[in-house]
Amino acid sequence: MLDLSAGLIVVLVICLLAAAAFEFINGFHDTANAVATVIYTRSMKPEVAVVWSGIWNFIGVYFGGIAVAIGIINLLPLEALVDQNVYHNLAMIMSLILTAIIWNLGTWYFGIPCSSSHTLLGSIFGVGIAFMFISETGDVALNWKKVIDAGMSLLISPLFGFGMAMLLMFIFSKLIKKKKFFMEPDEHKKPPFWIRGILILTCTSVSFSHGSNDGQKGVGLVMIILIGLLPAYFAIDSSKNPIHMNGNVQIIENYINRIDTAKLDEANLISVAGIKSNIGLMKEALVFAGTPKGINKDQKFEIRKDILSVSRATEKLMKDETLVESKAFLLTKEEKKHLKDNLGELKSYTEFAPWWVILLISTSLGLGTMFGWKRIVVTIGEKIGKNHLTYAQGASAEIVAASTIGVSTMLGLPVSTTHVLSSGVAGTMVSHGGLGNLQWATVKNILLAWLLTLPVTIVMSGGLFLLSRWLIDALML
Repeated sequence: MLDLSAGLIVVLVICLLAAAAFEFINGFHDTANAVATVIYTRSMKPEVAVVWSGIWNFIGVYFGGIAVAIGIINLLPLEALVDQNVYHNLAMIMSLILTAIIWNLGTWYFGIPCSSSHTLLGSIFGVGIAFMFISETGDVALNWKKVIDAGMSLLISPLFGFGMAMLLMFIFSKLIKKKKFFMEPDEHKKPPFWIRGILILTCTSVSFSHGSNDGQKGVGLVMIILIGLLPAYFAIDSSKNPIHMNGNVQIIENYINRIDTAKLDEANLISVAGIKSNIGLMKEALVFAGTPKGINKDQKFEIRKDILSVSRATEKLMKDETLVESKAFLLTKEEKKHLKDNLGELKSYTEFAPWWVILLISTSLGLGTMFGWKRIVVTIGEKIGKNHLTYAQGASAEIVAASTIGVSTMLGLPVSTTHVLSSGVAGTMVSHGGLGNLQWATVKNILLAWLLTLPVTIVMSGGLFLLSRWLIDALML
């Protein structure tokens, strides 16, 4: 059992409920994209479609892995997650969640397809940048490599969706000769069975992919809450025996000791010295692993920092071609694999999410899917193009969306279901009648939301964080 004060339990419950609320809103905000085509084409009744999509979103979160969730956690540096003052951590967490919820609800109210991915990432960026104004060193508290990876994923995926949907429409026009497939839905008749089957299958694929990617962002958000408020319990995976780290640490140390420091430049010398120092600290803490005394609660977070510092620095050294050219760090193919495997096993102690976190988020996303779908469905079906969505266009957009999101999930990259699908629909409209076939008023609204989401959420979350920190510090004086 966790030894928590009543106050901390209340704070923890409030934060978890807020994270569940964000994911619930994500369900009816983003997941409407997944059911838009089957509802609009009368392939499924709305009440059946949203339940069906909700189930597959649930499955997607539960079985989709946690690579994207870990990427979300790693956007913030470790120093930003833990503060001796639990109310400072609460200020950070609530700033993230409130910003995400406010922006999502606002864009949903106006029926504008907006990305929950952009919203959450912008909120995280804002808090990280705000740390610059309160940190003693003045450094921006962001993991810039992860920020760039996430930013490029969110930038490229809609462009990819637009182009691939156009290409798929061209392929369909050459392979499928039945004209019915390229017609607009008849509001009084259901489509033929084979068309319904295709659209239900694509809806299912998008729903599962959405859960496996967007749902993981909620998992990452909950883990930020747990690490921020309860680092002693969630800094490393309590289901694993830390004594098993010793073997991984020793193997990594053996490889690091093979580096010829005489051939290193100053930057790499500092990096190697840091790795050796972190390994030494880990070995000291792990002396008590497996003993009745065990690892001190306060040391668990330090071990987490050491694990991530060692893994990041070692992986960077392995990719440095200058070390190979200077023969400072030569490894065979088998040795590289051995080192990577041990780094992976070591990181598994920090890259985890309890089963109940995944269940909480998957349930919230699944339930949210069953509400609030109509506004977005109408936008997708009727307001992106001048012509109403055809069966072929709906299938093309959803196939591209499902595949793009699926690949992004495997790579551990966040991607926007909203932007991939809506850009796919736009691509199919252009393939049908050129740029003139787009309703530019709607397209401009979508582009405006896309452009504004990051700056607005960055400013909002950063401002809320600084304000709440100031209030907390003033009240505690």
